[in-house]
Amino acid sequence: MKNHLIKTGYSILFLMALWLLFFNGKLMAQEPQFVASAKAVVVVGERFQLQYRFTAEGVNFKGPIIKDFNTLSGPSPSTSSSVQIINGQVSREVSYTFTYILEAFKEGKFVIPPATITYNNKQYSSNGLTISVNAGRQVPTSGQSPQQGGQQQQSTADIDVFLKAEISNVTPYIGEQIIISYKLYFNNQIAGHDGFQKLSSFPGFWVKDLLANQRDIPTKKEVYKNKQYNVAEVRRFALFPQRAGEIEIIPKETDLTVRVQTASRRRSSDSFFDSFFNDPFFNSRYSDVKKKIVSNGFTINVKPTPTKDKPDNFSGAVGTFTMKSQIDNTEVKANEPITIKLTVQGAGNIELFDLPNIVFPTDFEVFDPEMKSDIKVANTGVSGTRTFEYLIIPRNPGNFKIKPIEFSSFNPAQGAYNVQRSPEYSITVQRGDGSSSVITYGGTVRQEGIQIIGSDIRHIKLSPYNFSNIGVYFFRSYLYYLLLIIPFLLTIAILIIWRKEMKKRADVELMRNLKSNKIARKRLKQANIFMKAGNENEFYNEIARASWGYLSDKLNIPVSELSMDNVNSRLLAKGLKEETIQQFIETLKQTEFARFAPGTKDENMERLYSGALEIITKIEKELK
Repeated sequence: MKNHLIKTGYSILFLMALWLLFFNGKLMAQEPQFVASAKAVVVVGERFQLQYRFTAEGVNFKGPIIKDFNTLSGPSPSTSSSVQIINGQVSREVSYTFTYILEAFKEGKFVIPPATITYNNKQYSSNGLTISVNAGRQVPTSGQSPQQGGQQQQSTADIDVFLKAEISNVTPYIGEQIIISYKLYFNNQIAGHDGFQKLSSFPGFWVKDLLANQRDIPTKKEVYKNKQYNVAEVRRFALFPQRAGEIEIIPKETDLTVRVQTASRRRSSDSFFDSFFNDPFFNSRYSDVKKKIVSNGFTINVKPTPTKDKPDNFSGAVGTFTMKSQIDNTEVKANEPITIKLTVQGAGNIELFDLPNIVFPTDFEVFDPEMKSDIKVANTGVSGTRTFEYLIIPRNPGNFKIKPIEFSSFNPAQGAYNVQRSPEYSITVQRGDGSSSVITYGGTVRQEGIQIIGSDIRHIKLSPYNFSNIGVYFFRSYLYYLLLIIPFLLTIAILIIWRKEMKKRADVELMRNLKSNKIARKRLKQANIFMKAGNENEFYNEIARASWGYLSDKLNIPVSELSMDNVNSRLLAKGLKEETIQQFIETLKQTEFARFAPGTKDENMERLYSGALEIITKIEKELK
């Protein structure tokens, strides 16, 4: 009995010790801190860091909407941790930091609102920040000293130059073409500029440079606010919004070197000579002054295309387009090729929509279409022609019909859908004469790729013959019955395989999924050719088409309905790892920003090409 009481007492003490340790740990646990920090005072043109630090492993960080500063990069996450052991007590501190690089472009006092983050299903908000932006320091005159022959006076108030952005439409539809132009107004001599490359980044838009082939920048005279200026259109782009909602086009900046006139006041003992030498005609000099100018910005309200009367086969074509079709032959023999050509012509997002869906008879073998594009760029925007050429081969004789081919587009000027149809084609297929019984495909839709083989009859086998021994009969032997059953089984197997293959080919979604990797690699191969040729614009366009096109085929979603916002959820539904999804989204972002990233152009293109190839290969492996 005594031993039992002692054991019970020890158990109670042990449980109390565990409770005290747990309670002590709870008391020592501190509430996570979420703190924002940045410089309180900056000058115009200065770049500085904005940091958000959270002392726990938080998720779903949402940064503030920053309108009064240029966001050069961010948020860039980083993690730090430390472990301390004091008097046997182990404590671990983890902090997550999200960093922005901002640049001030106008004077004033501005408020940066709080950011939010989630930890243990609880949302935390940081503190807000107030930042004062003062005027920049005055640029000294080159080649002059303040005391050289007298007191020199110079002021940047004499610099009369500014950058003005103009846009054709601030309420477009998804995929509708809008034109943005950046004009430089100046009355001073421009001694140098940075190439105006900072004016070409537009997140949320598909961008086409309309002045890419223009070598010189023409100028003209224009009156603005009752004052005459020299005006040069330095950049002009066609923008195609890729998602609905508000999209901010932030003010763009550029660096100029402006040549201004300066004057020096000379003092002498004679007031007569003072007035003579201080005359502007005799006493004027020029110096080059660095000037940072900032354009105006826009808020674009992108409207989705209407759901009312929306055709089922609408593939994202927005603009004014016409479609025509051609067929080279309607009377052929079995196994002879037929070519059907579709031509879509017009102005709009002609490079971004999918080809029309054509339903062919099941007795026709259809090869992948060859696509050709003739894109024209002018001041009015992007237009051109896309041609889809199909090669089909009827395998059996008979009378067949190809239903009218439908092409649907949305006309933003009319606010309505336009459905165009080709004529119905009646094809008469006669029985072949035997000379074209076997056909192979050479890998191109041109008829030169079709080759006919086996054009001769096999020879009758002559002696010597193989005779069986007397008394041994092949008829009704095991081998006889086996060989009799094998053709029947083979026929059933071939029918089953053939039905599965026909069902697979009729499934357009499945075929797009199966061919997505092949099409993406074909586009990456073309991008590699552009990279080796140093064709930067075409390289980035091909990389973007490969990434978005692959995703469209894999998820069976038109490119026009894809965005950064729904990519994550769509890929998660496919069973991809979160790490792979984030890597793919990062590759899409790099596609938009790579041409403006630091480093040489060759390094940026090589890095982006390798990353796109790697992530597409990785997704293919995970989806198998």
